[in-house]
Amino acid sequence: MSKLTDLKKLLEHDIKDLYSAETQLVKALPKMAKAATNPELKEAFEAHLEETKGHVERLEEVAKLLDITPRGKTCKAMKGLVEEGEETIKEEGEETILDLALITAAQKVEHYEISGYGSARSLANALKLADVVELLDTTLTEEGGADKTLSTIAKSLLKSAPKPEK
Repeated sequence: MSKLTDLKKLLEHDIKDLYSAETQLVKALPKMAKAATNPELKEAFEAHLEETKGHVERLEEVAKLLDITPRGKTCKAMKGLVEEGEETIKEEGEETILDLALITAAQKVEHYEISGYGSARSLANALKLADVVELLDTTLTEEGGADKTLSTIAKSLLKSAPKPEK
């Protein structure tokens, strides 16, 4: 474990955490796509899987610019979020409700990533690492787009979701 002694060390720490998070998602997203019954949701998970592979590559590029290896840290927060997602996949119930539960699990992941990338971008900005800022900003924009896509699908599903009887 490295000591967090300055902004660069903190940025390196955050990049390793994000790299672990993204590599965990590359494994989790196909399971989410398979579990989704709504075609639009399935497609959104599959599209975000491809984006996520790009996020991993971008983080490898950031690591090169920082002269570090992105490996060596496990993102425990993502591990927990992925476990929650796996529990959601195992649930039984009405298809629309289960798809909404998958969206909830996925949006928790997106919000974690948005927070992580935003913080890392701020650190890179403070260190005047323009190339790193640009790479992180690109991914941050894609994560925000994925979150918006999930919200749009959720709004559509909510219209047809079974309501409780009064």
